Amino acid sequence: FPQAEDLYLAFPLAFCIFMIRLLFERFIAKPCALGLKVQANGPQKAQPNAILEKVFTAITKHPDEKRLDGLSKQLDWDVRSIQRWFRQRRNQEKPSTLTKFCESMWRFTFYLYIFTYGVRFLKKTPWLWNTRQCWNGYPYQPLMPDLHYYYIVELSFYWSLMFSQFIDIKRKDFGIMFTHHIVTVTLITFSYVTNLTRVGTLTLCLHDAADVVLEAAKMANYCKCQKLSDLLFLTFAIVFIVSRLGIYPLWILNTTLFELYEALGNFPALWVFNVLLVILQILHCFWSYLIIKAAYKAISKGKVAKDDRSDIESSSDEEETVPRSKSPHSTVTTNGTSGANGTNGYLTGGTSSEEH
Repeated sequence: FPQAEDLYLAFPLAFCIFMIRLLFERFIAKPCALGLKVQANGPQKAQPNAILEKVFTAITKHPDEKRLDGLSKQLDWDVRSIQRWFRQRRNQEKPSTLTKFCESMWRFTFYLYIFTYGVRFLKKTPWLWNTRQCWNGYPYQPLMPDLHYYYIVELSFYWSLMFSQFIDIKRKDFGIMFTHHIVTVTLITFSYVTNLTRVGTLTLCLHDAADVVLEAAKMANYCKCQKLSDLLFLTFAIVFIVSRLGIYPLWILNTTLFELYEALGNFPALWVFNVLLVILQILHCFWSYLIIKAAYKAISKGKVAKDDRSDIESSSDEEETVPRSKSPHSTVTTNGTSGANGTNGYLTGGTSSEEH
């Protein structure tokens, strides 16, 4: 029978997984990325400008129209050039494509390993083909060594994700992902302590399937393999929607909401467990909306559009990187500093790429 004390193993193992990740990204993922000619440079940096830098660091990173007009008069720049400077300044703190590739390669490797392990383990179990077997003999079900290993490794990995999320690449759904990690850790812990591990293994394996394809699609995107990236993304969309909106409610929720109640009756752990599973389903619906929207753009435009979770800002005027002075003959800023060398000079540089 599972012992709550066993969960303490997850904390040192989570630290070990994090250290393995650092070594993997540096000595395996990075050489692979460089071999695939993944761009090592980060987003284009904004030209140093004392006035704009002060506004950016001390006042706001997203100036409103009134402030943009004031800065435009002060610097004798047009508003679009100032907007572009702030966009570049926000982006320059973002990670490089190389960093993102290494992170995705680590996650792809782990998800592929744990998904393969889960499939190999579950195909030998009777509850994979008959979910009513999840409750046969409950709660006196033996804790098999393979199941114990599977649970502890998955829990440790999600603990490592919870901590590393604050130093990883920040995306627009940071709050939703953090909520997902909390729900996942709570679900794994609660199901382990209450010995609801059989249905827990089904849930874990089902969720890992789509994550493998997602990380593969990201890597293809960072390598600029556009057709492969599009194909993998559409494959991910299909796998995600089928598994999270189809199999999950019809297979997992059906057995925990109805078959479990029929087999064992009503008890407090049943309701706590099902509430957590339903919260997870709500998150599935949110992500499915984003995926369907991106897939629709992919089909309608012939390519996958910019990811809504993208951590890089972009716009249609990004190719215009040299700001235009309101006075076409002016080559000196309002403080008399040369545009080429002064801190308030004109912006220079090449184009800034838009992230897929």
